[in-house]
Amino acid sequence: MTILLTGATGYIGGAVLELLISQGTQVTAVVRSETAADKVRAKGAEAAIVDLSDVAALGRLLAAVDGAIHTASPGDTTSAAFDTAVIDAVLAEFGGTEKHYVHTSGVWIWGSQSRIVENSPLDPPAIVAWRLEQEQRLLESTVAATIVAPGIVYGEGGGIANIILDAPGAGTDAVTLIGDGAQCWGTVHVRDLAKLYVLALESNPGGRLIGASGSVAVADLYGAAHPGAKLMAEDPEATRSRLGAQFADALLLDQVVSEQVRSRDLGWRPTEASLQDELAAGYRTAGQPA
Repeated sequence: MTILLTGATGYIGGAVLELLISQGTQVTAVVRSETAADKVRAKGAEAAIVDLSDVAALGRLLAAVDGAIHTASPGDTTSAAFDTAVIDAVLAEFGGTEKHYVHTSGVWIWGSQSRIVENSPLDPPAIVAWRLEQEQRLLESTVAATIVAPGIVYGEGGGIANIILDAPGAGTDAVTLIGDGAQCWGTVHVRDLAKLYVLALESNPGGRLIGASGSVAVADLYGAAHPGAKLMAEDPEATRSRLGAQFADALLLDQVVSEQVRSRDLGWRPTEASLQDELAAGYRTAGQPA
């Protein structure tokens, strides 16, 4: 089996690539440069230097593989157009076939809720509202598609968790929170998340799968990262000014992810250390070899 993977040099995609290769899967990694190509080849993948916005070129690659996982994202205002192009190619090449496709979303699309499962009402903040139209195209198509919606991804010293370490006042006796810190985030270790992507690719359950190992109050995360410091609430408007309105609105969401998500029904069992524990251990060095 040969799998096409986008984002193979990125945070999530890099973990997915390593897991696929460790299982003996042949991977064609779509990259943007020869430098990136060298990186994925060093891990055991084939490299294809293609612009993902080139629907025809991506389509030719999709036609030559047995399945695909899409984790790449520019993470900016071009994200909607970027995913539109990828989905256009997937609909054209995988529609009506038995080839499995795994797409990346995020838990933010459910907005603030006290018990989030996959069929909970969707209420995305502005930063991810564009996802719904594109995901609906997939869900209504004849593509054997599964959409993985990760929580806040952490591990290997990367991701949004670094905002906590670099909070205003870090290293002093008073640290500024995001909002009042009472809101909860659904979180997932990048290695556990990679397992869910591979499981979704293999089993093709269809629909959405939430990838979150648990939910934790933001203030508890700050307390773990800054032991002994006084945690100072921040007015939401000040948070929006500091981090940017749309990003802040997402981080201010109060999301409690239920343990009764479909991912668990598939046998997904997160095993990595919690974000709280990793922050308490130093995070940027947690889990790193000595």
